[in-house]
Amino acid sequence: ARFTQPLNPLQVGETPIACWVTQPHSSPAGASPPSPQETQLLHWLFGCPLQSGDVAAESFLRPAPTDLLMEIGPRLNFSTAFSTNVASVCRAVGLGCVERVERSHRYLLQCARRPTPAEEAALEGVLSDRMTEQRYEEPIRSFAVAARPAPTWHVDVLGGGRTALEGASRELGLAFDSWDLDFYTELFTKLGRNPTSVECFDLAQSNSEHSRHWFFKGRLLVDGKEVAESLFGSIMRTQESSNPNNVIKFSDNSSAVQGRAVCSLWPRDPSRPSCFEKRTSTRHVVFTAETHNFPTGVAPFSGAATGAGGRIRDVQCTGRGAHVVAGTAGYSFGNLHIPGYALPWEDPALPYPQKYAHPLQVALRASDGASDYGNKFGEPVLAGFARSFGQRLPDGQRREWIKPIMFSGGFGAMEDIHVHKEPPDPGPSPHPLPVLLPLHP
Repeated sequence: ARFTQPLNPLQVGETPIACWVTQPHSSPAGASPPSPQETQLLHWLFGCPLQSGDVAAESFLRPAPTDLLMEIGPRLNFSTAFSTNVASVCRAVGLGCVERVERSHRYLLQCARRPTPAEEAALEGVLSDRMTEQRYEEPIRSFAVAARPAPTWHVDVLGGGRTALEGASRELGLAFDSWDLDFYTELFTKLGRNPTSVECFDLAQSNSEHSRHWFFKGRLLVDGKEVAESLFGSIMRTQESSNPNNVIKFSDNSSAVQGRAVCSLWPRDPSRPSCFEKRTSTRHVVFTAETHNFPTGVAPFSGAATGAGGRIRDVQCTGRGAHVVAGTAGYSFGNLHIPGYALPWEDPALPYPQKYAHPLQVALRASDGASDYGNKFGEPVLAGFARSFGQRLPDGQRREWIKPIMFSGGFGAMEDIHVHKEPPDPGPSPHPLPVLLPLHP
């Protein structure tokens, strides 16, 4: 079943595009076709309660011969967070037949002439996020995808040594550095077996720049001489001369500093509807921050959104639970090259990597993504920074934030009784839970 819902037209004041109309629609995928009663309920669920006739099974858009109707939606090989939330709502209202719901957008571009294939490709690049979205050449009728998992194969480390692993790194795009190649070659040689392509990919992700947190506690060598303490140790040592007001430090998802007694309203019995009463309790201030640089550089909106979302999760998972209050966001990117606003230090001839979004896209879409995710959790972004820099030095070196920085910070509050986590209780199963390890026989 497919449903469409119109939005107000968006005007574009340049040729050959005279008007730009966007129309989102949702495509439910259920175990069986919806009945007339279920279809009526879906119309009510997707529509506006104050407006009738705003949802239909067919498109509202009527393109002329020279117009371009383009539909952009999520890649179908994964289910989006939107689908998870909407499918849950469907089940809550009795639509158990709905398993997946995806939302796409149709864009009607009214043109003086039919766009060329190159112009269509350029428009698709502007309207879509190449990392998470795709163009639907025709309306989708099923969420099935033709792609199938590639067969697993073994990397002949025992026979080819480091050279074999280096070849797999190039073929799979694993970006193993020299240390990785030496370490894993020695590891699998000791194990006496060859790794699979899946294991190599798993190791590359687990040991990637984005996940290499253990690096901060490793041995630090400067000019061939070992430093007495690790990077993380030098950071922790600052606590020896700072205000001793830490409630949580270097031991949880977030840090917390000593709060104060506050009076607030509490439900008398949180397990059922009950009256509220005033209570005075000690509430501490929680703060955490992280960066999400590479994902934001590749897909600015979703990269910044998941960066803010991961940081929100860190606040909520502090101790036995904390509440989010507000967030901060910061961005550092290269020269913007704003159309019609050339600046004297910007050199349009300098190239930018194709795998990264342009700095102007990062400035616009990353800010939207971080705010969008926070708004869905009731966390506003109250402060932040944005810095653009790019310069060619006299000796020819280029200094620029080619890879952007996306900083997400946030503070919250937690009760004093929730500071320390409790040990987990044993589960009812007599068998231990399975643990997935990257190295398995």
